[in-house]
Amino acid sequence: MFELSQSFYFEAAHTLRRPAVGQAEAKGSRRIHGHTYTAEVTVRGARDAATGMVVDLGVLRAAIAAVREQLDHHFLDEVPGVGTPTLENLCVFIHAQISQRVPQVHSVSVQRKSSGDRCVYTPSQA
Repeated sequence: MFELSQSFYFEAAHTLRRPAVGQAEAKGSRRIHGHTYTAEVTVRGARDAATGMVVDLGVLRAAIAAVREQLDHHFLDEVPGVGTPTLENLCVFIHAQISQRVPQVHSVSVQRKSSGDRCVYTPSQA
């Protein structure tokens, strides 16, 4: 079994209602603000006997470019399908978009390095 990963970044703005945190942090989250996000898409599987690849990285990169186009320099509150722009929802959104073209997607992580936040989404393989 092999795992291959491809990383990409996007910069985007959003707002977030956070009633459970301190007043100052909740206030800042409600205002439009932005982050630089780093995402990583991991595919998993056996090598294809004919190609020797789990997935053609060109196909994966094209799928990533399509999802990056939807997110980079956009207001995430208005991106159809994202919902509330949390790290969790961004992981689910990226996974859903890319797995339509690359079914071997195993997991997606989204990170904001400047604040040390990271979320990893690995859907159950029922």
